[in-house]
Formats: sequence, structure tokens, C-alpha cells
Amino acid sequence: MRKSNWIAPPTVVAQLVFGLAVFGVGDAFVLASELGNSPWDVLGEGVALHTPLTIGGATFVIGALILLTWLPLDVKPGLGTVLNIIVISVMIDVTLWALPDLNSLWLRWAILLAGIAIVGVGSGFYLGASMGPGPRDGLMTGLNRRTGWAIAPVRTGIEATAVFFGFLLGGTVGIGSLLFALLVGPAVAAGLKYISPRAPARARLATA
Repeated sequence: MRKSNWIAPPTVVAQLVFGLAVFGVGDAFVLASELGNSPWDVLGEGVALHTPLTIGGATFVIGALILLTWLPLDVKPGLGTVLNIIVISVMIDVTLWALPDLNSLWLRWAILLAGIAIVGVGSGFYLGASMGPGPRDGLMTGLNRRTGWAIAPVRTGIEATAVFFGFLLGGTVGIGSLLFALLVGPAVAAGLKYISPRAPARARLATA
């Protein structure tokens, strides 16, 4: 039976939502460290500095706008696409609100590294649910198909654009940004290797 990106058993939807929530917490940890944001959080923070939006609100708006770029690229969204925008944005704001002030430098370093690891854990859960690409992933694959450009330079160009405009708007770029770029790949790979196989596998569950 053909798998749907919109309908799945409750266990798969729960896996998706849990993974996105964990991802949002990790993202907020990196932001709270104030040592340098991930590329899209640089842009989100920059937008928040110039609008009434919170960082989570800016993340939501940016994600929704990216979805509009899918239209000429013929990329199909799914439940995971919509929830990606909503859940991560909400969890960023909730986590930043709940965290105390981090006055100690060593604590900021600890929460930065913990945040990167948590992003990997969250990715292992939500990517394993296979319920549709996130906004940036869809843009990447759509441009790859439409232009024929390789995935690596397409993704690098997208991330670099986000950092460039976010930095111009005042978003935080620092050593944490470099560490995120270097470590998030291995963290996500570990999440996919050690978490996804143990989470409810979509391939083993009937969907509409």
C-alpha cells in the first residue's frame, strides 16, 4: 500500500511530534548559549530584532515563506512539513522562556554542546517518521531536481544565504555557529543510526 505523507498510525505521528519538539529544545539551547547560532537561527534572531516577533515567531514566518518557494519547484509537503514549522517554532520560544539566565561561560559552552547533541536526537526521531520534508530540505531537493546542481553546493548556498542576511540583521554569528556546522552532521547521523531503527518504523506500519 502506498504510504501517505499526511496519514499515519498514531505511533508514527507521536514519533514525529516528539522528534520535532526535542529538535526545537536543542535549537533553543544553541540560541541560549549566545556563542553563535545555527544558520537559520541567525536569520530568525535577526528578523526578531527588527520586528515584534519572537525568535520562534520569526522561525515560523520564515518557514512558511520558504514553503511558497516550493510552488515552482513542484515539491510535495506532508504532515511533517507543517508540523516542522509549528512545533519547532513553539518549542524554541517555550524553551528560551523556561531557561534561566546563563551567566557562566562554562555553562554556556555546556548548553551549546548539549543543544547540538539534542538536535541530533530529535532528528533521529522525526526524520525516521518520514512524513514529508522540512521547509529547507524541500527547497534543497527541489532546487536539485530543477537545476541539476549537486545537493552539497545547493544546501551550502541556502545556508550561506540565511547566515548572510541574518548577520546583516544582527543575528549572532560566532564560534558556536562553526561548531554547529561541524558537529550537527555527525549528531544527526548518530541519531539516525541509533534512534530511528528503534523508533516505530514507518515501513513496518500500514498507512492510508
